[in-house]
Amino acid sequence: MLTQSIHKTLHELIDLLNQLTDQVYTTPCRELSNATIGEHTRHCIELFQCLLSQYELGVINYDKRQRDLAIQSQTEVAKTALLSLLDQLDKPNIDLVLEQDYDGNRIQITTTYQRELLYNLDHCVHHQALIKVALLSSTVQIDPNFGVARSTIAYRQQCAQ
Repeated sequence: MLTQSIHKTLHELIDLLNQLTDQVYTTPCRELSNATIGEHTRHCIELFQCLLSQYELGVINYDKRQRDLAIQSQTEVAKTALLSLLDQLDKPNIDLVLEQDYDGNRIQITTTYQRELLYNLDHCVHHQALIKVALLSSTVQIDPNFGVARSTIAYRQQCAQ
């Protein structure tokens, strides 16, 4: 069920990328502190890539991402990366260690594959909301629910009844 939600969210991103030129994808957005849609997209992709590539090691460290400039500058590369992720998500839920360095201290906490998938999904939706801000004044067709948390969508539907 979680992977279905991830598939839906990542396909929404692919659908959006299908509408963008590389120029729009790489144009700094003042409202996003001059970040680009490509940078936000790369960030989402690379968090999933970290989880998948470090899964067998049992220790996940999101700071060890590649920061692949091709993903943030070419929509075709980003779409290929997204499709590759979708093919790799279906893995057994195992215990993992999440590792991160903060202020010179290494922090390690226990987690699971499913928990990290959920984190990555929520994180991606958050970045999609930022991408949506970058496109508000454009003619790009954006799904009204793009970048909106599923709980918010459900709440809005409940209110509409």
